[in-house]
Amino acid sequence: MTFKQILEKIKSYDRIIIHRHQRPDPDALGSQLGLREILRHNFPDKSILATGSDEPSLAWLDQMDQVTDEDYIGSLVIVTDTANTPRIDDDRFNQGDFLIKIDHHPNEDPYGDLLYVDTKASSASEIVTNFAQETGLELTDEAARLLYAGLVGDTGRFLYDATSPKTLRIAADLREFDFDFAAISRQMDSFSFKIAKLQGYVFEHLEVDENGAARLLLSRQVLEDFGVSEAESSAIVGTPGKIDIIQSWAIFVQQPEGHYRVRLRSKKAIINEIAKRHDGGGHPLASGANSYSLEENEQIYQEIKEVVAHVKPN
Repeated sequence: MTFKQILEKIKSYDRIIIHRHQRPDPDALGSQLGLREILRHNFPDKSILATGSDEPSLAWLDQMDQVTDEDYIGSLVIVTDTANTPRIDDDRFNQGDFLIKIDHHPNEDPYGDLLYVDTKASSASEIVTNFAQETGLELTDEAARLLYAGLVGDTGRFLYDATSPKTLRIAADLREFDFDFAAISRQMDSFSFKIAKLQGYVFEHLEVDENGAARLLLSRQVLEDFGVSEAESSAIVGTPGKIDIIQSWAIFVQQPEGHYRVRLRSKKAIINEIAKRHDGGGHPLASGANSYSLEENEQIYQEIKEVVAHVKPN
């Protein structure tokens, strides 16, 4: 699939509905809302809508639209930054007339009528920006702000391995537009006092083995004690990686139903294969999984310890 094919489909529909993944991060929202802004600017006669649950911690980006069931009749649906269908926010994504997938995760679930998947891209926001550039669609200051936020978010402010020369060139192109890029960086680098206190809990309770494999469990009681929601707890997912001896880590976040959402991160050791074995997936160094018991938590940690033991540290 090419960008030209995507543009042809966009031109052929009067209504376009854009989805992204559940529990959105800056790239999910940046790519979704950035694409919405681009299409609204270049095709003012079309109805361009973004759907999904609003995430209060990312309200500074923008809000979702109210989308009805009737809106899907005869519509084009585009899903950004979502590897597989269970993670798509708003399960009406398959009720449109045509479905396009735009993503940068490994293509384990090739859903959609047309797919554009580039696993070398740092982010879905990088792909959406590149799409506009290569097809001649005009960017606006607001589109650039949203896409820059998504790109910065998924590269960890250009710290992660996925940051390529192309990524930096696209970031520079976006910086040509008029928006407060420093405010975006400050927003992503700041956190509430309750998250600051949770960071202290992370450092105090993190378990680390001799090879740098680490784990932390956030029970419902801990989240309640700190007044932190499951979504807000994502703010500490990168915290263990700031410790020099830690190489790979898992954060087990207990859900209201009792099972665990597992956030997996690594500096060098490949951990997405572990995620796949436990109802998840993702990037080689950043993945998510699900665990349904304390025993499975232990199994996941043992698997992390095994892969870390065979990788030389940085």
